[in-house]
Amino acid sequence: MELALTRRQYEFVNARADEVLFGGAAGGGKSFGQMADALIYALRYPGSKQLLLRRTLTELDKSLVRVALSLYPREWFTYQKSEHTGRFSNGSLLDFGYLDKESDVYKYQSAEYDVIRFDELTHFSEATYVYLISRLRGVSDFPRSVRSTTNPGGAGHGWVKARFIDIGPPDTVYRFTAGSRIFLPSRITDNCFLTRADPGYVKRLENLSEKDRKALLDGNWDLFEGQYFTEWDRRRHVIEPFDIPREWRCRFTMDYGLDMLAGYVIATDGFGNDYVAREIYEGKDNGGEGLVVSEAARRIREICEGLDIYAYIAPPDLWSRTKDSGKSLAALFGEEGVRLTKAPGGRVSGWMQLRERLRPARTEDGSVRPRLRVFSGCVNLIRTLPALCHDPARPDDVALRPHELTHAADALRYFAAACPRSAAPASKPPPRCDFSFQKPRPYPSGYGERIKVI
Repeated sequence: MELALTRRQYEFVNARADEVLFGGAAGGGKSFGQMADALIYALRYPGSKQLLLRRTLTELDKSLVRVALSLYPREWFTYQKSEHTGRFSNGSLLDFGYLDKESDVYKYQSAEYDVIRFDELTHFSEATYVYLISRLRGVSDFPRSVRSTTNPGGAGHGWVKARFIDIGPPDTVYRFTAGSRIFLPSRITDNCFLTRADPGYVKRLENLSEKDRKALLDGNWDLFEGQYFTEWDRRRHVIEPFDIPREWRCRFTMDYGLDMLAGYVIATDGFGNDYVAREIYEGKDNGGEGLVVSEAARRIREICEGLDIYAYIAPPDLWSRTKDSGKSLAALFGEEGVRLTKAPGGRVSGWMQLRERLRPARTEDGSVRPRLRVFSGCVNLIRTLPALCHDPARPDDVALRPHELTHAADALRYFAAACPRSAAPASKPPPRCDFSFQKPRPYPSGYGERIKVI
């Protein structure tokens, strides 16, 4: 039997990681790649057991089952509709399953599988995904993995993005204590079979709304339903670090509480363009320990070392007096050598200022780009800012939950509110400051080595 695969489908079939995610854009050949991989595995490992999942029975019957019946040779494969099970002539099994409700996951409580496959992974919850990983077991020595396909969007968009996309660039195996993961992106331009057979498909995708077009045509993971900062585009807003000129003005802005210290050094050029250059992100909300004022001030001094910081911007609630000492947290920071500047407290007005900076605009050199861009080392800001949603009760505001996502954005909001953009650039350059370049940490600590898949 000859099986024609695209280059990206071939890479999916040969990916060697405990968890593999394939896809990103519509028309990239995800479902065919998944079914081809299941066939190859079943034939390669006689007696193996695989589970293939969709969210509903209708989706299962109208997509994966149809692909299997058209692709798999009848002399090798039979499908029992009543049991939703496919049997290969060499004894391998392929169960077709669906999970209408979260509790349906317990139908597989005593099951054993060598490979579990999710089609449209963002339609499932993280709890379902993690639970089913435990069903990878057995006495055989077959290689075991979870292999998924999906487009951006859906109820599980956030956790899938955090698990596979935010950990680093694609096409790279990342090793963790609990196993390894890889994301293999695929776009319609990677699927020569579809573009030849239906050249008008790309045109139809281009007629979608901007948000849907970016998600389905471009495979943009930073867009989803209910997203607050729809202006965010990783390709435009995230840049590689460079040496900041000495005459640019530098400020530090932060959101602080015992749960988290999120702080950023922001450098502003003579035309009012802002560059988020350095990041602190430490506290209970990212698995660490909460920092008391003295510890937080020490970390701020460390990240700002060698810089002439024009202002340390902080939320207004730090000026409330504490019951224990009668002093405000702002005063305690001052005693530690970090004299704070109070930011305006209006949430919505601050968000509007920040959105203006993120929106692409024509600049002094004639190019169109955002007024605020982020160095690639600020990984937590890059991860959390595009994940924020509208508050259902107050659509102009950012939702307060999940709380862990709000810290970095709040720090930027205080900066935007305290430093509103003027209509024209300053007539003279700001005071000189010494910016010592800090090599960025491209990934959060603890992610381990990167292994290139060839």
